[in-house]
Amino acid sequence: METNNKQAELNNTNRKPNKKLAIMAIASIPLIMTLGNSMLIPLLPLMEKELDISKFQSSLIITVYSIVSIFLIPVAGFLSDKYGRKIVIIPSLILTGIGGIICGWAGWQLDSAFTWIIIGRIFQGIGASGAFPIVLPLVGDICKEEAEASASLGIIETSNTFGKVLSPILGSLIAGIIWFMPFFAIPVLSLLSLLLIVFFVKKPKGDNHELSFGRFTKNIKVIFKQHWRWLTAVFIIGAILMFVLFGLLFYLSSILEDKYHYDGVKKGFLLAIPLAALCAASFIAGKVIKDNLTRMKWITFFGIVLTGISIGATLFSEKFIYLIVVFLVCGIGIGAALPCLDSILTQSIEKEMRGTITSIFSSMRFLGVAAGPPVIALLMKGKILDMIILLGVLSVIGAWLSFKAIKPEEKKQATKVKPVLE
Repeated sequence: METNNKQAELNNTNRKPNKKLAIMAIASIPLIMTLGNSMLIPLLPLMEKELDISKFQSSLIITVYSIVSIFLIPVAGFLSDKYGRKIVIIPSLILTGIGGIICGWAGWQLDSAFTWIIIGRIFQGIGASGAFPIVLPLVGDICKEEAEASASLGIIETSNTFGKVLSPILGSLIAGIIWFMPFFAIPVLSLLSLLLIVFFVKKPKGDNHELSFGRFTKNIKVIFKQHWRWLTAVFIIGAILMFVLFGLLFYLSSILEDKYHYDGVKKGFLLAIPLAALCAASFIAGKVIKDNLTRMKWITFFGIVLTGISIGATLFSEKFIYLIVVFLVCGIGIGAALPCLDSILTQSIEKEMRGTITSIFSSMRFLGVAAGPPVIALLMKGKILDMIILLGVLSVIGAWLSFKAIKPEEKKQATKVKPVLE
């Protein structure tokens, strides 16, 4: 008996490092997907010169990636619920790498490269739609204990935000060699993530996927019929937070260059300051919330309130240091809220439908990413007050939804659904 106990303890000890390696491997996906998109943003003016294109055309290099992802993410979520997480993630990473190769080859070899770069970015968008959104349910499948899942999701959000911190700096440095080199960095990073997933992420026990499309549609109706209030609130809050984040990043990037005359790597480091605060807040929030849904609600609420207050604070001064501090505080608010939303979903949805529901959430986040910069660009042509009012109103809506619609004191576990074929 004693020998058996020792063997069991040894097995548990061996599993823990393996699970840590699996989480680190999974965390490479949001890091790489974020780098693949965000590190191109500070390079757009350079691409306009090299490709002889307009500002609108250069914006399509970013926008087409997000638009493709918005529509395909729910499809990827269903496929992951039907066939399994790794079966969807692996080809998606391959597609992302192919997209980067197409973009880099076009920039290197073609005189009129813009069309082929857009095609390559479409491939990357398809790949992103099948990789990053599947990360959340995969963590939920691997981490059976809710506290462990929350901490792991905090690591995932930290990896995502660290990609945002690193991207403007890394993009500027690589483009300093040759302008199209950041495109070739994407397949290298995708291959690295692919190898980590293949070797360190194992299929969880009991991970059987048999979901038919008929049962899928019925399950969606059942879940939304009983839990539409808090699910809709989480989806809308996710879209609002990403809209505010990317809208403010666009605004900060513009004024750093136009008003304070910072560009290149210097601008990248300055943009990284609020994103670093967001990264740290996500990591700490993931550690603090554990499996406490009430704590998740209130951290989300106060995080959004802090975001709204910091937006309003931009009215009081235009001094450089003041604005950097204000945006840093805003990053803390958004960073604290995001892992809470992830954990609320993964802890409240049955495994059989978790991929689909979290993919809808990811799609809403991408909608905020795609809409933020162009809307803020239009508002910046008029009075800055209009921009602040819009972002402030959105923050109020987000805080109100988190306060009224997310109610941990009620039984919030989604109804169990049948994944069998019919």
